[in-house]
Amino acid sequence: MKTTKQRAAAVTLALAAIIPVTSHAQAIEVLSENFNDVEMLEGWTLTNNSVPVGEPWFQGTPEVFPAHQGAPNAYIAANFFSAGNDEGTINNWLISPTLDLIGPSTLSFFTRTAPIAGYNDTLEVRFSEGSGSDPAGFDTLLATIGGTTPYPETWQEFSLSVAHVGEGRFAFRYTGDADVANYVGIDTVSVLSVPEPSAYLMLGVGLFGLTMLRRRQA
Repeated sequence: MKTTKQRAAAVTLALAAIIPVTSHAQAIEVLSENFNDVEMLEGWTLTNNSVPVGEPWFQGTPEVFPAHQGAPNAYIAANFFSAGNDEGTINNWLISPTLDLIGPSTLSFFTRTAPIAGYNDTLEVRFSEGSGSDPAGFDTLLATIGGTTPYPETWQEFSLSVAHVGEGRFAFRYTGDADVANYVGIDTVSVLSVPEPSAYLMLGVGLFGLTMLRRRQA
């Protein structure tokens, strides 16, 4: 019969075999959103802090351009009317649900604008640790699209990485001067998270503890 020390050693050896494989661990999708129905979004927060306040993010308009995939209107959009009376300063937020990130994570999405000369949009992509939805908490800037460079005029994919374990939220901030803003769309949002080795270690420790408990109860 194996002693407790022998069983613990066996578990340790098993974990040593598991952990090196985590460098090839399969990513887990913790968020997938195609914006088929903006009115029915679950966990997303739409906050318009523009001055003056105008329209929030809305269902895509196929007449401007169709979605990246799916139905023609299956994307989310914002335009210069984010600021009231189509003038002022845009500060329109689209914040993801709270996500449980289990290791290095990648946010990917598609975005584009309408090809109209004389205008240029600006979209910031930000991250905040924890579950808060206050825009002030999204102090990690991951990327700025447009602004000083031309905004994509066809659907273009962007992939951004975050090294955080625990709860977190991503945010899209449509910003800039309403006088020069036009219209942006976002589609096919996904977040993939790769488990940290510690996640496997905790799993092994838990299994060992469960085995010991069952043996004591037997």
